[in-house]
Amino acid sequence: MAEAYIVGAVRTPVGKKKGGLSAVHPTDLAAHTLKALIDRTGVDPSAVEDVIMGCVMQFGPQSMDIARNAWLSAGLPESVPGVTIDRQCGSSQQSIHFAAQGVLSGTQDLVVAAGVESMSIVPMGASITAALEKGMPFPFGDGWVERYGKQEISQFRGAELMCEKWDLPREELERYAYESHQRAAKAVANGYFRDQITPVSGVEDDEGPRPDTTLEKMAGLKTLKEGGRITAATSSQVSDGSGALLIASEQAVRDHGLTPRARIVTLTLAGDDPVYMLTAPIPATRKALKRSGLSIDDIDVTEINEAFAPVPLAWLKEIGADPARVNPNGGAIALGHPLGGTGAILMTKLLHELERTGGRYGLQTMCEGGGQANVTIVERL
Repeated sequence: MAEAYIVGAVRTPVGKKKGGLSAVHPTDLAAHTLKALIDRTGVDPSAVEDVIMGCVMQFGPQSMDIARNAWLSAGLPESVPGVTIDRQCGSSQQSIHFAAQGVLSGTQDLVVAAGVESMSIVPMGASITAALEKGMPFPFGDGWVERYGKQEISQFRGAELMCEKWDLPREELERYAYESHQRAAKAVANGYFRDQITPVSGVEDDEGPRPDTTLEKMAGLKTLKEGGRITAATSSQVSDGSGALLIASEQAVRDHGLTPRARIVTLTLAGDDPVYMLTAPIPATRKALKRSGLSIDDIDVTEINEAFAPVPLAWLKEIGADPARVNPNGGAIALGHPLGGTGAILMTKLLHELERTGGRYGLQTMCEGGGQANVTIVERL
């Protein structure tokens, strides 16, 4: 049976909105990561068969197939093509899936899976805003409206609905957010991320963690919705960042003298209620565990994207994972969520944490627009 291996994984620091990476063109941000990946693995870049890059706001500086443009901006061979994909927040996790599937199918041997987003330069929703300003229809057509009605469809509403369904009080959300900052600050202070990061524009560390935040400060913030439970403190941070991985077949490992760092075990997807929007990691995880033959107790490290605190909290209640093994170095509430870049960044964090701790299995999942989720399970080698 064919195998797909992760042989390289690198990311930029995650920059705060208007922070140290905010002036870096997103194409150059992604190019920097791609160049670092090639340099660190030592592979001949002309042997790469495709560059698959996730990016959500494919508008303005992030349009025109940023995957291809970033590869060329990195000074890498013109012979290598690139494609940009959008599965909302899971875009670069999906790039890992597509890259692995190309290798597992036997049609490719060496594929780059990457992602990028500069939310400082291309704000979330920029493409929709521009379309509406020009009088174009909203993305949901008549058939969608006929099925789901005219109601608010947003991640913010979805997060509030999750709080209601799983009975998650504001205080529990804030305790979770506080712990995310504490874990992230400890990881930064102890240098856990240093080997996985390629510095950009003088920025060496993630800019998001707030080690001095307190529950009292969080309690003083206004909710995003009147009468709601979600605040900025219990939401992911608007960020800039990029990540990239090199996926190789057994043949490529032999031909290029590469060292496999992890094996792709399972790739699954699931859809769920698009109004709740953020719940699909739960069925996707159940599906992945069943397919892999593993139990949640076999998973040493989980990275679940903290789009909002209710996402991991509801997942923990349903899946029954050990909270100590979930986002052990903090998540997007503390470290940021650069949309299309987050999937590749999380997998880079996951791989390095397995290597640091000696864990065997890792699981990555994240909620996505439209009520979707990816799950990837890997085995450290």
